[in-house]
Amino acid sequence: MRSSPRVTNRQDTETSLALPGVVLGVGLGGFVDGILLHQILQWHHMLTSTDTDRIGIDHYPADTVHGLEINTLWDGLFHTFTWLAVLIGLALLYSRVTHARQRLWTSRSLWGWVLVGWGLFNLVEGIIDHHILGIHHVRSGDHQTLWDIGFLILGVALVLIGWALQRTAEPYDDAPPRADQRISTP
Repeated sequence: MRSSPRVTNRQDTETSLALPGVVLGVGLGGFVDGILLHQILQWHHMLTSTDTDRIGIDHYPADTVHGLEINTLWDGLFHTFTWLAVLIGLALLYSRVTHARQRLWTSRSLWGWVLVGWGLFNLVEGIIDHHILGIHHVRSGDHQTLWDIGFLILGVALVLIGWALQRTAEPYDDAPPRADQRISTP
C-alpha cells in the first residue's frame, strides 16, 4: 500500500510544484496584464492615473510625448519584473524536476498552481496599484471602480479555480515507493 498522493512530508514539499507554479503564474499573469491591457487595448499604463493618485506623483498623461515616454519606461520596468518572475519560476521548476528524477506530475497540478499565481498577481497588483496608490486603474473614466473590482474578482476566481484544479490532480508515479512510504509485511 502506498501513501496518500497528497503532499505529506518534507521531501514531497521540497519537490512539489506549488512554488514554481505560483511564481510562474505571477509572471505570466503580469504579462497578460502588460501585453493585453497596456499594449494591445491601451487601457492604461503604469502611471496614467497619477493626476488622481494618492501619493503625489507628477502626472504623466499617455497622450503627450513626455508622458508616454515616462509611462513606457515604467511599463518596461513592470515587464522586467514579470520576466524575472517567469525566469525564477522556470529555474525553480527545473530544480524540482531534476531533484525528483523519477517523479512525474500531471499538467493539471502545474497549471493549477500557475492559475493560483496569476490570481495572486491580480489581487496584489490590484489592491496596491489600483486601490491604495491609485497610480492607474484597469480602465480609467466612468465606472473605473467597477473595472478595478472586476479585476480583483477575476483574481479571486483564478485562485479558487487553480486551487481546485491542483487539488484534483492525480499523481503519475511509476517510481517504486521510497523507504519511508513502504509498509512492512508481517
